[in-house]
Amino acid sequence: MHFVATPIGTARDITLRALDLLAGADALAAEDTRTLRKLMEIHGVPLNGRLLLAYHDHSGAQDRARILAVLESGGSVAYVSEAGTPLVADPGYALGRAAIAGGHKVLAAPGASAVLAALAVSGLPTDRFAFAGFLPPAKTQRETEIAALRSLSFTLVLYESPKRVHDLLASLRDVLGGERQVALCRELTKRFEEVIRGTTSEVCEAIAGRTLKGEIVVLVGRAETEEVSGDDLETALRDAMRTMRMKDAATAVAGALGLPRREVYQAALALEKRPDDADGDGS
Repeated sequence: MHFVATPIGTARDITLRALDLLAGADALAAEDTRTLRKLMEIHGVPLNGRLLLAYHDHSGAQDRARILAVLESGGSVAYVSEAGTPLVADPGYALGRAAIAGGHKVLAAPGASAVLAALAVSGLPTDRFAFAGFLPPAKTQRETEIAALRSLSFTLVLYESPKRVHDLLASLRDVLGGERQVALCRELTKRFEEVIRGTTSEVCEAIAGRTLKGEIVVLVGRAETEEVSGDDLETALRDAMRTMRMKDAATAVAGALGLPRREVYQAALALEKRPDDADGDGS
């Protein structure tokens, strides 16, 4: 079985090997069969009555069994996600595991990837990067994860939907600080391709009031090592605890200052117990 990368926008970004595999496989499987049919029509690859199976986020064991049956009978299968490289924030992991467990050969036909395309145009360091996919939609959980990723010395790559990208950028600014470098990459390789680069504060301002459309990748520059004094920590905690619960304030401050959350939480507890402190609500 081959996991075949397909274009993330421009149809001509498909590889010759991908076209060969789509033309020669005994069966085809796709996250979206309509998208695959259209791609094959553009490139003149006929289906010729071959089996075309859907395999997406809601597919289960029965769907995998139909695909594995082709492999077990000695046939070949080419699997594609809706766009880009399969299994990168796309379905296919369980299918690949099942094929490997069944003793079948699993191969990749590399090609387009939104992660790599965004890294190439971001202007941020590419020697070390971490892909974190989609962060939680809820604010508290999202900002907790951002805080946990805050100190990584890698460029961070995130996916986000157009509906939530404003919230994501605001959380990045609030947790990481307004000076962290970011790049917002939208509609890569397509007609309305756009890359907005700058600090978190600058990019938040640049997209304020705009309705963004299309596929979006957000890249975050690596953390810089900095010394944080006890006075700086106390000031940051006091400010945060004026408007946030102690636990949430500790999470936000830990992310903003690049400190371990446990250490910051202990400092917040000590601050709350001081008799002269009336800033936090302690809830």
